[in-house]
Amino acid sequence: MNARIRYDFKAEIWQHQSEGGWFFVSLPKAISKEIRDNLKWQEEGWGRMKVIATVKGIAWHTAIWFDNKHDTYLLPLKAEIRKKADLRSGDIIDVSIAV
Repeated sequence: MNARIRYDFKAEIWQHQSEGGWFFVSLPKAISKEIRDNLKWQEEGWGRMKVIATVKGIAWHTAIWFDNKHDTYLLPLKAEIRKKADLRSGDIIDVSIAV
């Protein structure tokens, strides 16, 4: 099993402006910079990096994506997770990711 580096942070849930837009949290820029400086080699296409995310005790395998426009990684929150954890746009949540 590979060792993972864990990052814990608070973030606000936001929804992309497009119709039916996805919901995300943006990683803090300092954490994104640390990940990019040290772990970029793990990125797949389009700045995608596999992680295990945890919110409200619910953990799932997912990926973060580097967004050049905002200079940070984004963690998508799919409907299944939002429903299980009772999450809404504008909520400020505790997030843990393991890279």
